[in-house]
Amino acid sequence: MAQQTPVANTAEGTRDPRLVVDTASPSGLLSGAVRRIRGGELGSLPVILGLIVIGVVFQSLNANFLTPQNLSNLAVQMVAVGLMSSGVIMVLLLGEIDLSVGSVAGVSGVVLAVCAVRYGLPEIVAIIAAVLTGLVIGTLHGTVFAKVGVPAFVVTLAGLIGWQGAQIYLLGSNGTINIGYDGAIAYLTQTYFVPVVGWAIGIAAVGLYFGSTFLGERRRIAAGLPAKSTAEVVVRTVLLAIPVFGAIAVFNQYKGVPLAFLIFVGFVVAFDLMLRKTRYGRMVFAVGGSAEAARRAGINVDLIRISVFALASALSAVGGILMVSRGFAVSQSSGGGDELMMAIAAAVIGGTSLFGGRGNAYSALLGGLVLYAIASGLFLLQMDSSVRFMITAAVLLIAVVLDSLSRRSRKTHARG
Repeated sequence: MAQQTPVANTAEGTRDPRLVVDTASPSGLLSGAVRRIRGGELGSLPVILGLIVIGVVFQSLNANFLTPQNLSNLAVQMVAVGLMSSGVIMVLLLGEIDLSVGSVAGVSGVVLAVCAVRYGLPEIVAIIAAVLTGLVIGTLHGTVFAKVGVPAFVVTLAGLIGWQGAQIYLLGSNGTINIGYDGAIAYLTQTYFVPVVGWAIGIAAVGLYFGSTFLGERRRIAAGLPAKSTAEVVVRTVLLAIPVFGAIAVFNQYKGVPLAFLIFVGFVVAFDLMLRKTRYGRMVFAVGGSAEAARRAGINVDLIRISVFALASALSAVGGILMVSRGFAVSQSSGGGDELMMAIAAAVIGGTSLFGGRGNAYSALLGGLVLYAIASGLFLLQMDSSVRFMITAAVLLIAVVLDSLSRRSRKTHARG
């Protein structure tokens, strides 16, 4: 009788002793983290350390940097580019690039204003029309790339130029369309929740995370798969609760939790769950890792590519909507400034690899915090924007160097 191979998890929930596992104790989790770092899996560690350094440096130079008002303004300022960066991350996971996100945000913002102001349509309808505009544009880009075979760089570069022209054409001779201070569009970035509501949202989010994670690990144990212990789930929940409740406490000292920031975080969480927990997300990573291998595994590579570009442009459209909401207007320069540079830089600085197949949705949040924290600190110090560009370039280069070194280390340790 053949000897049966032990499974990773028995019915009692014990793990196969031959597996490299981390105990639920703090020392066990720490040793596991150290092992992953040595193997090139840096994760979000460089970004978090960078944020700490940025906070310490700018707070020592200007005491207003870490005030609730400045941090709240920073959170609202980053949401438009942050959403655009979320779309860039999707494309980068394929190992491609999208240079049209700024122009797509701009032309979608114009569609929003034209529908709401010129044609007097309900603002909700105008918002839907703007998002659909981005979705159609992204589908077009993805189809030309996937079906015709034109490189994504060329397709989106043409989009960058062409959609900027469409934006100017739709604006007409005036070049600017103003929106009202009252209404659904303006309220997107002007709404702040009272403290009670902010705390309720935070508690619900942390509780939902704990409940879903705990139940998920119980199901894994029942299926005989490796699973985190209850103690580890509690530790992870506490680590999540610290920044969540800390941010809410800071926001409540000013106006409350901003709706715009919640929208951004909601998209980030939704896309993170989609990438990690769904079959579609696994297919995106597979195509980014090796398109040919994914094709041989039965994945419709063309469909994945088209859908990713469509999602990226739809997210850019949402970013364009929030851009219009914050400025109460759309003009020829909307989306045509440094938004493209900031969106790509935020994705890479946040930890998404330029080589494809590695990254996560939270890169947009972390990278955006780094870039806008630098911008906010330099503004408080009354430094010229040229300094911001040079510092951003240096931070971006450091992020790419770390990515390259991490990739080399993972190959050395046979981890891809």
